[in-house]
Amino acid sequence: MELAGEYYLQGVREMASGFLLKADNTFQFFFSYGALDRHGSGRWEAKNDVLFFKSNAVPADGFALVGSSKEDHPFIHVRLEGNDPMTNAYTHVSLQEGAEGSWQNMNQRGEVQFPPQELSSIALLFEFCPDRKTIIPVNAAHNSFSFRINPSVAEVYFNNFSLIRTPDGLIGRHPLMEGSSFIYAKN
Repeated sequence: MELAGEYYLQGVREMASGFLLKADNTFQFFFSYGALDRHGSGRWEAKNDVLFFKSNAVPADGFALVGSSKEDHPFIHVRLEGNDPMTNAYTHVSLQEGAEGSWQNMNQRGEVQFPPQELSSIALLFEFCPDRKTIIPVNAAHNSFSFRINPSVAEVYFNNFSLIRTPDGLIGRHPLMEGSSFIYAKN
């Protein structure tokens, strides 16, 4: 079987996902579920019946610090700039590098407040891209921080991700879903 071609995820309802393997050993990946679209790309290599996928570069962080300052209020204020209420409501913030139980949701205005505390970084996570947690060092003397979400938050990073070649396509894990026996049929 020629490896280059389109491979589509089978047996998963209400979702579309797949790989385009090009003859020049590059690939494109897509994942679409409702209004959420994610993508990735890079190079693939076949060793016997195993295909290995690797992105060309690590994508930029999902969030970027826009600014920070010391304000006259008794709390730590974190704000997300330039996003719609739905994006804001699904953004989570932690002042403890994402430790379990430390996350707080932003409100629809894209804001969250924390009690005063020592901090050296702020972690941000867009709920629909849980593999893209961003931890950004901050000025510990400041208590007001503004961030923006980067388009790269939806990019999927591949690092030695592998699939096994079968007579009808590929089988193995999915880069974004739990499980180990997903089937990708060749189109």
